[in-house]
Amino acid sequence: MRIKPWLPLIGLVLSVFIFNMSEFTPVGLLTNIATDLEVSESKAGMIISFYAWVVAIISLPMMLLFVKTEYKRTMLLMVALFSFFQFISGIASSYEMLMIGRIGVAVAHSVFWAIVTPMAIKSVDIGYQRLAISAIAAGTSIAMIFGIPLGRIIGLALGWRMAFMTIAIIGVFTFMMLLIVLPRMENPRTFTLKRLPDILTNKVLIGIYILTIVFVTGYYMGYSYIEPFLGQVAGMSDSMITLALTVIGVAGIMAGFLFARLYDAYRSTFMILSVGGSAACMFLIYSLTDMGPTILLVCLIWGLCTTTFVMTFQNETIRSSVSDGVMVATGLESGLFNLGIALGSMFGGMVLDDMGVEKVPLVGASIVFVSLLLLIAIVLPMIRARYAKDSSDKGI
Repeated sequence: MRIKPWLPLIGLVLSVFIFNMSEFTPVGLLTNIATDLEVSESKAGMIISFYAWVVAIISLPMMLLFVKTEYKRTMLLMVALFSFFQFISGIASSYEMLMIGRIGVAVAHSVFWAIVTPMAIKSVDIGYQRLAISAIAAGTSIAMIFGIPLGRIIGLALGWRMAFMTIAIIGVFTFMMLLIVLPRMENPRTFTLKRLPDILTNKVLIGIYILTIVFVTGYYMGYSYIEPFLGQVAGMSDSMITLALTVIGVAGIMAGFLFARLYDAYRSTFMILSVGGSAACMFLIYSLTDMGPTILLVCLIWGLCTTTFVMTFQNETIRSSVSDGVMVATGLESGLFNLGIALGSMFGGMVLDDMGVEKVPLVGASIVFVSLLLLIAIVLPMIRARYAKDSSDKGI
């Protein structure tokens, strides 16, 4: 098989890698950042939640701003913006300067995640579109396997600023690669602000959006504070915490493989297990604090479930949207996903301050369980009805 036709997809996967590495590196260095900048862990966690708030608020306006811009040009602009503000984060001498750097990266993020999956799909032949979605998810998983632990290792050894500086350097390399390998990808340019109701009145999309907010809020209550939880409550060493974060990423690779091979035949099963399994894993992490090896196994299953959720409902968002509105629909989903991250980080910090870090996974698991009820009672029946109407799937 020739590699050249796949270079655009490989370049996009690399960009996914660095965006994910950037977003979640603070999770593994939260304690170090808090100590160095002389702020509390809950305040340090705000660089995660405020980042997500920015993405949530500006995603839709930014997508409407770029809705008629050619995809490659938009992507290059976002990667350049990303790299610049990573550099700012890498030289930050204060909490406020670090926050400015994170806000700049968040602006790039708000557009990037709306266009990267549609671009991946456009970069391959029609028979490989499911593979393209899985490849984008694999970029996230590879970041969690290698990128986030690498950022943590660099941060522990050389300081957290060097972790951000490393991401900036990789960002510059990614920009050069995309400049060379990406073909022009024309935007349909037919979707306008006047057609926004096509998305906002789509019951399936609204159901997916609400489900996403609830699920992600619960998940990130646990994930945003997993590093202090594993260290302070489960008593894990720094190396074991790094291993736990790596295990979550390894599971994402497994999820991508299963999604590409089995999703069309078992949609309902994928949806229910991704949400229900996440709730169960968070409860087990809370319950098994004195069983380190068992927690690693639970982290593996947790990563499998959460990555499956992301792929599944991103796929359903694309399928449920009008063809020329995919960029806006996925942009809105990205914004709401980050609203969930912001709420999860914020509520997690509140639970940490009021009840202690040991209660954070339990409260998060309860919220994820609510999203399971929402899925079974409302969202899944609507998705089934849509497939029945389209006569595109007889087995869901």
